[in-house]
Amino acid sequence: MSTLGTALVTGASTGIGAIYADRLAKRGYDLILVARNEQRLQGVAETIRGETGRKVTVLPADLNNASDLARVEAVLRDDSSITMLINNAGVGSVASSLNADIDKMEAMIGLNITALTRLSYTVAPAFAERGAGTIINIASVVGIAAEILNGVYSASKAYVIAFGHSLQNDLAAQGVRIQSVLPGATATEFWDVAGYSAQKESAITMSAEDAVDAALAGLDSGELVTIPGLHEGEAWDRWEADRRNLSLKLANAKPAPRYNIA
Repeated sequence: MSTLGTALVTGASTGIGAIYADRLAKRGYDLILVARNEQRLQGVAETIRGETGRKVTVLPADLNNASDLARVEAVLRDDSSITMLINNAGVGSVASSLNADIDKMEAMIGLNITALTRLSYTVAPAFAERGAGTIINIASVVGIAAEILNGVYSASKAYVIAFGHSLQNDLAAQGVRIQSVLPGATATEFWDVAGYSAQKESAITMSAEDAVDAALAGLDSGELVTIPGLHEGEAWDRWEADRRNLSLKLANAKPAPRYNIA
């Protein structure tokens, strides 16, 4: 059976990650599935094997645990069959800055930022050396709409967006594809963990299946940033053009006249 290589998917036991695993297997990828819950991972793997006949390896790991994270890094570094990394694992919150648990906020940073960064940096050299490979980082629309939900969560997703721009800048010439995906509210267990289960029933909440299918369609069309719920795609193009134009105006040795610095 021919293969497109192996896709390693984090947060693959449920929701967006499990659907990515399903869709990629049906496209012809073998899989390495990473998540904390081994029983759920095995269930996802068994279903995919039965439906597609693809090779599916289960790799239970808590990406906030240094030794577990190192094991996943070693697989990314040593397994030359890996052609795609989907950094999907993440956690969120709806708590305000006044009542959020700081230890939970630190753990969120560890998973949403540190683990994603380490896994991306681990696989990037191998992809660059081969001149091929794809890294998909799951961000969020709150990386732009920072006032929605919890501030640390929004900031962590803004990091993912900025990090994606940097990876694109560094790796595009090496033949490595980087896609940042910005889902809006999506009907997954994310909301149960975040403490707002009602969001799953909202009229503005997208199904996880639709979110992943749109993201993969965006990948196929060559998008660098995919926002499944943004109907006016040109709005992002304008935003991005304005951002890049503004960046050209930031380097000045003197403060702006409006500050009246003598």
